[in-house]
Amino acid sequence: MRTASYFRARAPLRISLCGGGTDVSPYPEEHGGMVLSATINQYAHASLRPRRDSRLTLASLDYDVVARYDHPRRMKLDGNLDLIKAVVRAFKVRRGADLWVHSDAPPGSGLGSSSTLVVALIGVMSEWLRRPMPDYDVAELAYRIERVDLGLAGGRQDQYASAFGGFNFIEFNADGTVVNPLRIRTDVLNELEYRLLLCYMGQTRQSAKIIERQTAAYRAGEASVVEALRRLKSETLEMKKALLLGKVDALGELLHEAWESKKKLDEGISNSHVDRLYRLARREGAIGGKMPGAGGGGYFLLLTRFDRKHRVAAVLEKHGGQVVPFQFERRGLVTWASGAR
Repeated sequence: MRTASYFRARAPLRISLCGGGTDVSPYPEEHGGMVLSATINQYAHASLRPRRDSRLTLASLDYDVVARYDHPRRMKLDGNLDLIKAVVRAFKVRRGADLWVHSDAPPGSGLGSSSTLVVALIGVMSEWLRRPMPDYDVAELAYRIERVDLGLAGGRQDQYASAFGGFNFIEFNADGTVVNPLRIRTDVLNELEYRLLLCYMGQTRQSAKIIERQTAAYRAGEASVVEALRRLKSETLEMKKALLLGKVDALGELLHEAWESKKKLDEGISNSHVDRLYRLARREGAIGGKMPGAGGGGYFLLLTRFDRKHRVAAVLEKHGGQVVPFQFERRGLVTWASGAR
């Protein structure tokens, strides 16, 4: 039997179509949350090479940052590669290894890259240690590592979207999370890929700060925030129905309504630059759109008229946006062992 030289994992990033914010505690425990999302062919990657000694090397290829330890027990959470360290700790690793990570999108981009990276890391650890895990367990462990172990503010949609993959309607309640895969017709998926446009605005943000303010406002009972969350739930149900019925134009209009509702959760969700680009895109033929993450910067998703997509793309790029081609990804977390050296 050939010994694997490397263990690898790949987890897909997601675009959140509607409902983001209703997955952030304590709202889902008190009222129930729901999110509609889809994974795309942009990924977070993790690779692991076992060592014969007890040394541990952690590396981010995106930032060219490396941390080295004589033994996994020597690791400290110090703000340097803490996501990787927290996963290693969660698995109680006592053996040596070299571990590399990289992502197709930067943190703070709105595509759930941080949570997706944690999912990929859990995948590569479970592959190496021969501890297979169901998708629900992967998602819950990723959530616990980020929100409990590291204390990072945020919801739980990203972990589930990445672990499961595909188009999902995800429900969050006090007694747990349920992932409902959606059977969307192939022609509808093709039409969406044809008419959706993903644009990088060139600004990333710290989503935790926005989420912390949103949560504080909800806890304080601010009427505008409570009503916005209620509307987002209603719009998520309407969007799910439009998707299943193949009403693509209606989906675009609902994206616009959802964006208007989402902006009421916190003033930092949008800014003058984003608002200006969105107005220009609508003028050129975008039916609707929204930021697929917590807001404040990163990517913007737009659904356009088919004959105006090129004009929308042109005006966005003229004003500093970067259009990123994508396709939907049906698979979630994927792991494998490689004999390559």
